[in-house]
Amino acid sequence: MARDLDDCDTASAVLSYVRSERHDEMRAAANQLAAAVTWAGMHSTDSLQDAAAVWIRGCEDEMAIAGPGAPLIAEFSVLEFSAALGMSSDSGRIYLGHAVELAHRLPRVYERVQSLDLPVWKARRIAAETIDLPEDGAEFVDTHVASVAHKISIAQLDRTIEEARTRFDPETAAQRARDAAEVRHFDIESQQVSFDGHVEVRGTLDLVDALDLEDAVARGASHLGTIAADLSLDARRSIAVGDLARRQLTLDLNAEPDPDRKRPRQVVVHVHLADAAIARVENTRSMISVEQVRSWCQSSDSQVVIKPVIDLAGHIHVDAYEVPNRLKERQALLQHSCVFPWCRRRARSCDHDHSDPASSGGPTCDCNIAPLCRRHHRAKTHTRWRYDKIDDTTFIWQSPNGLNFVRDHTGTTPQP
Repeated sequence: MARDLDDCDTASAVLSYVRSERHDEMRAAANQLAAAVTWAGMHSTDSLQDAAAVWIRGCEDEMAIAGPGAPLIAEFSVLEFSAALGMSSDSGRIYLGHAVELAHRLPRVYERVQSLDLPVWKARRIAAETIDLPEDGAEFVDTHVASVAHKISIAQLDRTIEEARTRFDPETAAQRARDAAEVRHFDIESQQVSFDGHVEVRGTLDLVDALDLEDAVARGASHLGTIAADLSLDARRSIAVGDLARRQLTLDLNAEPDPDRKRPRQVVVHVHLADAAIARVENTRSMISVEQVRSWCQSSDSQVVIKPVIDLAGHIHVDAYEVPNRLKERQALLQHSCVFPWCRRRARSCDHDHSDPASSGGPTCDCNIAPLCRRHHRAKTHTRWRYDKIDDTTFIWQSPNGLNFVRDHTGTTPQP
């Protein structure tokens, strides 16, 4: 059997090569899942207490990553395993949770994964659905699904899990049924902005609310028809929704508020010029045309806030522990997100960490400040996660067990 694709000179050789590679892929995926179970076992809070390991309550919490009866693990242990997988901390926690769920609450399904009779992705799909079941409910699913897991349809799996929930957790099953009947929602896809500055809005409303909204939008579109006759009805209806929103006033101390008074359009958009015609909107992480930004600002009911340009090549240093706004703003513009490996939390919502602690003389300046989300800030403070800031946008991280990562403007790169 050829071990190199270049050696495959016949059709049967190619097929044999593919089957071998597929087997190796399944073995590697099963081994990785087993490694996750081993890691969780090493960092279960029971194991830490038995080994008299350093685990300070109040600094590091114990975390439930799988269903009832599965072991709890030390909160910060998730971060290092996630980084080794090349995942964000949230994605790594979910992966670890599925592994622990399979090993401890779905042992028959887990055994089939390790025997290579069941692909990891399907086992994880089952684990994701059983995490919120009580122990006997998970046992029911494991017993009934394990032997047919390789061929069971998603619909049949869902029915089996719902049966387990009805049998062993009837109160939750009833609540889920009530929740399923409540389908009303209203969604504004602000993170999906088109190049010309449009977003999609969708929803399901109560009939009375829908009729009232339709009446208000229709009246607004009709009024716009007298001053913007060149626009289509659909365009005027969309503008009318925005006008309707701006008529909802903020707190007004007048006893009789003016119903015709409009709330000024708030244009607080962090825009970064990419070239003469394209801008990047930081708020929504999307690209739009400069012409669209101009149209927003030129509207007669817009309230535009101009902030001073920050020199990203400069340097800010203050003789205080507190990070001033101008330094926070500069770091947000430079980093865009938390600088922990693979984290994408927006920098504007992060803490501002002193790389060298202020308590040991670390200055409050650009060369010693970086945005870290609260979870990763706590990990850096209470564990042996450490980083060096090489330049304005480059950080070298080392995990407690010696894994190294470079985090820069291109993303995260594992190092030998």
